[in-house]
Amino acid sequence: MRLLPSGDAAVLVELADLDAVLALHAALADPPDGVLDVVPAARTVLVVLDPGRTSVDAAASWIRSARPVAGARPDAGEVEVPVVYDGADLAEVAAALGCPVEEVVARHTGTVWTVAFGGFAPGFGYAVPDGGGWDLPRRATPRTRVPAGSVAVAGGFGAVYPQASPGGWQLLGRTDLAVFDVERDPAALLRPGVRIRFRVVGPDVT
Repeated sequence: MRLLPSGDAAVLVELADLDAVLALHAALADPPDGVLDVVPAARTVLVVLDPGRTSVDAAASWIRSARPVAGARPDAGEVEVPVVYDGADLAEVAAALGCPVEEVVARHTGTVWTVAFGGFAPGFGYAVPDGGGWDLPRRATPRTRVPAGSVAVAGGFGAVYPQASPGGWQLLGRTDLAVFDVERDPAALLRPGVRIRFRVVGPDVT
């Protein structure tokens, strides 16, 4: 773990891997006065503070005093995402995993996913599966437009596209759930630490 001051209002923590990020994020669940936010990424955690109420040194001491537990994950509640599994890449994902399409759907809905960090677009949460088993590559040629609500996997992560955008993830299905809405508080449903459970709705998968 390496701590770097980021001006007088943040401390950047560099870590070995995503598992270490998840463990530290979970250990920093109860911030002291003056710490405004804890922002995880793939290999870093940014601790944002109010320099009028605390200092970089004090925040660094708090971070160093944390006791991350291997395998721990942050807990920000749970969101159920209803999915119609008719994605354009569903058959290719089944072939890559060496199983029928029905089993892909059963695995996806039977897995608890935890949002590790946000990025790419507002409300886009990179979710990691409990138990692994989803280390699939991105598409060789990205799509110029992926519809909002697309449920996808790639690179060991799962996600729901919050808005239409280019993208190279493997599409499993779609949801009508608005995972990002600026008129809602919080605007992003799939925030770091949120557990996701996907549920089958709509036509049967055949």
